[in-house]
Amino acid sequence: MRSIWKGSIAFGLVNVPIKVYAATETHDVSMHQVHDEDKARIRYKRVCELGHEVEYADIQRAYDDGEKTVVLTADDFKQLPQEQSHEIEVLEFVPVDQVDPMMFEKTYYLEPDSRSPKAYVLLRRTLEETDRLAIVQFTLRQKTRLGVLRVHDDVLLLQGLLWGDEVRAADFKALDTSVKVSANELKMSSSLVASMSTDFDPDRYTDEYQVELQQLIDAKLESGDDVDTAATFGEQASSDDDDEGGDVIDLMAALRASVDKKRSGDSGSRSRGTARSGSGGSAGSGSASDSGSDSDSEQAPAKKAPAKRAPAKKSTTTSATTAKKSTAKKPAAKKRAS
Repeated sequence: MRSIWKGSIAFGLVNVPIKVYAATETHDVSMHQVHDEDKARIRYKRVCELGHEVEYADIQRAYDDGEKTVVLTADDFKQLPQEQSHEIEVLEFVPVDQVDPMMFEKTYYLEPDSRSPKAYVLLRRTLEETDRLAIVQFTLRQKTRLGVLRVHDDVLLLQGLLWGDEVRAADFKALDTSVKVSANELKMSSSLVASMSTDFDPDRYTDEYQVELQQLIDAKLESGDDVDTAATFGEQASSDDDDEGGDVIDLMAALRASVDKKRSGDSGSRSRGTARSGSGGSAGSGSASDSGSDSDSEQAPAKKAPAKRAPAKKSTTTSATTAKKSTAKKPAAKKRAS
C-alpha cells in the first residue's frame, strides 16, 4: 500500500505521528466507453467555452457571485491555514453506540510514523478499554472533514463522518399509517429471524453481479457478440408471473412457509454480496442497488460501521397457495469491532 497523507494525531498534549492509507478498494470489473459504430474508444477533451482545448495544468478553479468572477489558483488554496495543517485533532470522546452508522464515509488505516509507537499504542489501548470513539477533525484534499478514530484488530482506523446537515430526514407518509401487527405474526417473524441468525462473516458473500459480468465478458471474448446466454448462465426463470401489486395477500402464510422451509434445510436463500429482491415487493422486501466507489482515497464508502458490524442481509423467497412471492430479510447480529 502507498500512503496518501502524513500527519499526526493531537491527543491533548500528546502528539501521535501517523501515515494514512486507504483501507478499501473496489473489485468492480474495469471497463471503458467506445463508439458503437466502429468500436473506437471514447476520449474526453477539456474545452473552454471559447472553443480552445485546454491542458489540465492550465485549468484553475473560480467563484462567480453573479457580478464578478474570482480565480483561485493552487497557491491560493495552499495559503489557507487549514490546508497547511496536517493534524488530526481529537475533539472529544463519545460512547461507541452513539454514532449512527449512516454517518460513516470512507475508512483509512493509520500507521505509526515514529521511532517508537508507544503513543500510538497508548491511544489504541485507551480507546479499547474505555469503549469509546474519538471524534476528530482534519483537512484532506481541500476539505475540512469530521471523523472518528476507532480500533480494528491492532490498527487505528480513521473513518470519515458526514456533517449533521448532510443526513436527510426520512419523511415517508406510508410510515404514518397505523398498522396492526398481531402477536402470532410477530412470533412467527421472530422464529424466522432465529432460524437465520448467525455471526457475520463477510467472506461468505459474493458479488454475484461482478461474477456474472466477468462470465459474460469471457464468453464474448471466446464467441464474439453472438453469446448463447442459456449456455453461459443456464436457463433463466421467466418473470412474467411476477406480482404487479406489490402487496402480500397472506403474510402469515408466507412467514409460516419460510420457517418450515428453513427448518427443512431448503431455505432457497443465497449468500450473495448483493442481495436480490423477491419477485413480489412487500414491506419487508429490498432491492439490489449499485454503489459507486471513489478514486484511490475518497469515497466513501460504502460505509461500514466502526463500532458495530454492518448488517448482513439474506433473503428467503417463498410462495404459498394464497400468497404471492415475498422476501423476508433479517439483519445479522451486530457486534462491536474489537
